[in-house]
Amino acid sequence: MNLTQVTIDALAERLENAELQREAVCMITEEFPEMDWEDAYAIQGAIRQRKALRGGRVVGWKMGLTSFAKMKQMGVNDPVYGFLTDYGACLNGTAIDSDSLIHPKVEAEIGFVLKHALRGPDCDIAKVLAATDFIVPAVEVIDSRYKDFRFDLKSVIADNTSAARFVIGGNARSPEGLDLECLGVVLEKNGQLVATAAGAAVLGHPARSVAMLANMLHTRGGHLPAGAFIMTGGLTEAVAVQPGDQINVRYQYLGSVSLRFQSNRA
Repeated sequence: MNLTQVTIDALAERLENAELQREAVCMITEEFPEMDWEDAYAIQGAIRQRKALRGGRVVGWKMGLTSFAKMKQMGVNDPVYGFLTDYGACLNGTAIDSDSLIHPKVEAEIGFVLKHALRGPDCDIAKVLAATDFIVPAVEVIDSRYKDFRFDLKSVIADNTSAARFVIGGNARSPEGLDLECLGVVLEKNGQLVATAAGAAVLGHPARSVAMLANMLHTRGGHLPAGAFIMTGGLTEAVAVQPGDQINVRYQYLGSVSLRFQSNRA
């Protein structure tokens, strides 16, 4: 680590205030180019502690950068991860307040809920599937707190990987008998097709994303407990939304997830 604890705490306050006050800030590595990966996760951890002190709860984990091509492009060997908050959870079919976000985008994802704990360092697809209680379809609403949606990887890790809102819907299914690699997804915006994908878009198999998360948490002394909810990363590209937009995502075998965006300003 290259940053002092004082700097880490100050940057955590800056980024969380940007989220809560809906005010975009400059990419933090411009001011602190010496920031390393451990600094980035330390800032994310400090944000998590700030939320806990105010009574907020972590209700799950999220993975990002879950494409082999994207990881190669960014020069990293692992995806990145963040946490999901209780206030970020939204009901299927909900209207999301656009005024509480800066520049939201949506991604279709596959969610896992565990019945048994998972621990690294040698977690793999088979162990994940054996530990999984059920699979659910989900949509993540990401919202970077950086101006113009411009950031590098260390900055986005510090910003809790742009976590904002998420919606779980459709049908919960046991992973047994599901072909998760070929599971098809169709994302529609205002009734128009904008993206299609299959489960293999996430690291070749979405369970590999959960395994990588367990292994990465192990390096920091953590694990995935029984009952953990994990969003495995975007199957589709991130689609920008604005007030008035309606999103519907259909998942093979799993039903659908829908949400809309509205402004509550008078």
